[in-house]
Amino acid sequence: MKIDWKNKLTSRKFISAVTGVTIAVLAIFNVDNLTTEKVTALVSAIGLLAAYIVGEGYVDANRDK
Repeated sequence: MKIDWKNKLTSRKFISAVTGVTIAVLAIFNVDNLTTEKVTALVSAIGLLAAYIVGEGYVDANRDK
């Protein structure tokens, strides 16, 4: 079975999982709340941006067909 990595890496579930793991790691190392919020926002923003770019690329590719 072939794994579609593009869809996996840009799924909302994956982005949520990465964000959750990031929060857990920051909590383990006793990082202050403000820094945790900033890092969480950054991880979420990067994930959403990647999902948008891949989605728009998919739409553009199918528009030409």
